Amino acid sequence: MDLLSLYHTMRIIREFEERSLAEFAAGKLVGTTHTYIGQEANAAAIFQFVREEDVVWSNHRCHGHFLAYGGDPYQLAAELMGKATGLVAGRGGSQHVHWKNFFTNGIQGGIVPNAAGMALARKMDRSEGIGIVFVGDGTLGQGVVYETFNIASLWKIPLLIVVENNRYAQTTPTEIALSGRIADRFKAFGIESFELNTSDVTQILPKAEEAINIVRTEGIPFGLILNTHRFSAHSKGDDTRDKQQIKFLKENYDPLRILAEKLDSAAVLDLDNQAIERIDEAFKKAYADPFPSLNLAETQA
Repeated sequence: MDLLSLYHTMRIIREFEERSLAEFAAGKLVGTTHTYIGQEANAAAIFQFVREEDVVWSNHRCHGHFLAYGGDPYQLAAELMGKATGLVAGRGGSQHVHWKNFFTNGIQGGIVPNAAGMALARKMDRSEGIGIVFVGDGTLGQGVVYETFNIASLWKIPLLIVVENNRYAQTTPTEIALSGRIADRFKAFGIESFELNTSDVTQILPKAEEAINIVRTEGIPFGLILNTHRFSAHSKGDDTRDKQQIKFLKENYDPLRILAEKLDSAAVLDLDNQAIERIDEAFKKAYADPFPSLNLAETQA
């Protein structure tokens, strides 16, 4: 696996998310955004093994997934600005985008049955495509998630459920909101899973590949639990965590820093500069674009 390519993906995500927060702080964007800063290794690893025929359902923290999927940061920036050139003509904003077989929605539990249904459709069509759905630890309080686990297990639906446990449901620590072990929640429905505690993309890669291969070859649901850390607030507002805690996380669990230590420093600097330039161009281009017409039929035409 090309480690420089992985670093490039993560650096693009980091630069896009940091630029988004800066633009919101400057009052240049409206609505909301939930950044992926600190979790970049998860998406970079998983999307190495996603195929064109697979269907992906992401959530409110979707920018990193979209960019790792191969999406254009310019179109994403335009969507955040509500521009006509955005992914869904500026009408979806940060949380509701669609491109190819990639879908996102801010309704956490509700995306799980959607993903299962589309994965089942691929199975019935005898396609080699599978479903992949990303949820957070906070989503595990939703009953519809377990209804879907039950059906997915009974019907052998080829669905990979990725739990990105960043240890906070908005501002609520996982330990006071989630009982038991996450893996046991899968096991209760006869679904096996892998669980990792790392921000090192090179450690996530092999398990992501194995999990996806199990779903694809055996045609069954499988869980991938990635215990991770987010460095920014839940959304664009204030972060309720202790500043020293956040400082510790950044110093010890930064996926970019961890991977950069394995790479040539000159190559890393070059990729950093490339990412800065590309994201700067994306935002500048999007700012110059027009807003959509208020007439939906006219926009669709």
